[in-house]
Amino acid sequence: MDTGLKPQKTGIHSASNHPTNLYQLPEGKYTATIYGMIRDTRFQDVIKLLTNELQSFPKSRAALSLLAYCFYQVQDFASSANCYEQLVRSYPEVDEYRLYYAQSLYKSGQYQPSQKACQTIENPEYAHKIIKLQAAIKYEQDDLQGCKLLIDQGASDDADTMINQACLLYKEGKFEDACQKYADTLRVTGYQAELCYNLALCHYQLKQYVPALKNIADIIERGIRDHPELSVGMATEGIEVRSVGNSQILHETYLVEAFNLKAAIEYRLKNFESAREALTDMPPRLEQELDPVTLHNQALTHMDQDPSTGFEKLNFLLQQPPTPPEVFGNLLLLYCKYGYLDQAADLMAENSAMGGVNTLTPYLFEFLEASLLRQASPEEAYRKFDDLASKHVDILRKLTKQVQEARQNMDEETVKRVVNDYDDAVERYIPVLMAQAKIYWDMENYANVEKVFRKSVEFCNEHDVWKLNVAHVLFMQESKYKEAVSFYEPIVKKHYENILDITAIVLANLCVAYIMTSQNEDAEELMRKIEKEEERVAYEDPSKRTYHLCIVNLVIGTLYCAKGNYEFGISRIIKSLEPFNKKLGTDTWYYAKRCFASLFETLAKHMIVLKDSVFAEILAFFDACELHGRTIPIVIDPLGGAGAANSAAGNSTGYGGGEVIDSARNSVAFEARLLKSLFLRLYE
Repeated sequence: MDTGLKPQKTGIHSASNHPTNLYQLPEGKYTATIYGMIRDTRFQDVIKLLTNELQSFPKSRAALSLLAYCFYQVQDFASSANCYEQLVRSYPEVDEYRLYYAQSLYKSGQYQPSQKACQTIENPEYAHKIIKLQAAIKYEQDDLQGCKLLIDQGASDDADTMINQACLLYKEGKFEDACQKYADTLRVTGYQAELCYNLALCHYQLKQYVPALKNIADIIERGIRDHPELSVGMATEGIEVRSVGNSQILHETYLVEAFNLKAAIEYRLKNFESAREALTDMPPRLEQELDPVTLHNQALTHMDQDPSTGFEKLNFLLQQPPTPPEVFGNLLLLYCKYGYLDQAADLMAENSAMGGVNTLTPYLFEFLEASLLRQASPEEAYRKFDDLASKHVDILRKLTKQVQEARQNMDEETVKRVVNDYDDAVERYIPVLMAQAKIYWDMENYANVEKVFRKSVEFCNEHDVWKLNVAHVLFMQESKYKEAVSFYEPIVKKHYENILDITAIVLANLCVAYIMTSQNEDAEELMRKIEKEEERVAYEDPSKRTYHLCIVNLVIGTLYCAKGNYEFGISRIIKSLEPFNKKLGTDTWYYAKRCFASLFETLAKHMIVLKDSVFAEILAFFDACELHGRTIPIVIDPLGGAGAANSAAGNSTGYGGGEVIDSARNSVAFEARLLKSLFLRLYE
């Protein structure tokens, strides 16, 4: 099941963006210093000074007012609200403080307290701003009817009213109407980063990525030109730069939101490296300064390389309201993906009481419910997945009929819309289908896996994930190598120019299938292509490890071992891991040790006799693995802190799946010593 990056969403325009009235401190050097720092946007320095000042004068009106202002400017809305709360208590007659207090509560995600604070303001001078703020609160609470009633009280030609109407259309899922409304507003107001971003977000939801990226590029170019001090792109270039903090200027440029949306688009298009680059291109901030959306997106884009940190970030976000609604669902999906079903079940139970389950769509809830049954009751899980799959098939059939009718009526707009809906429905169906098939896969019942896929051919035969998994199941049946080639080949040819972007095991399986169908020349050509690409990568970045050719040779060696030709197979496996300091890793060791386990079983049964030269070669291999494998884990446990180093093939062979791991034994060196000891006993 794919997780998705979260773009920052559109937001209702509320009251004034920040407090503007600063109550004057007494004249003097201290006052001049404070105001000079504020003028230079050195808000963090002002916060430090005023925090110290409040220790001596805890009820200082001027200090609290300035401190609240500075906290707001650095986006620390909870602290700003705390300051305004004290001012409201001390000066209840000042309605400005009440307004800023309500605004700060809203910005910090405390919607109910903000609503209560709004109700305490009776001054008609602030009525218009209060209505906007209350509309924003109802928008965030998904009270769209109440939000609309408040928005309609505004003047129809007011820019904020137009923007809020567009936001409401967006929230209702009317993305085309929202897109048009934002475009109309932009023509009235001229360039505004926020409007440009919201327009891009509508295009994103409509899968119109070209216009979305164009609007994002406009925001980035304007931000770089107007504010070079924000250091856009410098972190990606490897230049060390200081944090720019969460200034009001950064907020007004919408650069953070734009880069997050760009990352989401690249992620959706499977351009994962570009997604990571988009996140590093944004203005540099310290990790503790990152907003929840950026932290969420960082966790997802780096999950393959560093799942431990990814899980840590997502769990942190879950404990820090306001939490992006996607966090809960994505964390559950990732627990299931990495085999932590107990943790997923605990998380579901904990959050049911707190309303977290309400953030899940009915589709996602049913999918997760079935996934959590997979371990305890695979039969029940299969039944639930089958029911869910039937619902998806019904939806797909209805959409197919709608497309046909629209084409007969020459209604191109409807065709376009329904085809998009159909594609979305297929994307939701695929994870259900794969989860259902995996139950049989885990039982090694490959014939039934194939039957599951055959039932879905009508809807999924053009989908890369479906084709890849069909190829895998045909490959595992051994008698169907030729059919497996027909599915693997188009996938490999599609990415042939960037062949290292293909998972290594796919290339390895295709090579084996070529060999088993007497297409040795094709296998050799593919291996030469991989070798050439790895040499190019090594030339461009000598420190970067590549494992593709190594794993291809490991799998070919495994094939020869399976056929009983251990001498050739073991020799090929040993050579594939040279040099050990670059090729030995969690996944490569996983493939290698299986062949040695098979060899030892055959030796124990006295079915073969090894030459002395092969014996010496194997002992030298274990010594090399012990030497270079001291820091390489045999099982990567993202929740146990084992890290994610040395994950080579991009599959889950090395992940812990929730089992308790003994850290003293969790190294390639330990297993190499163990296998060497066993081998010596067998040889004697």
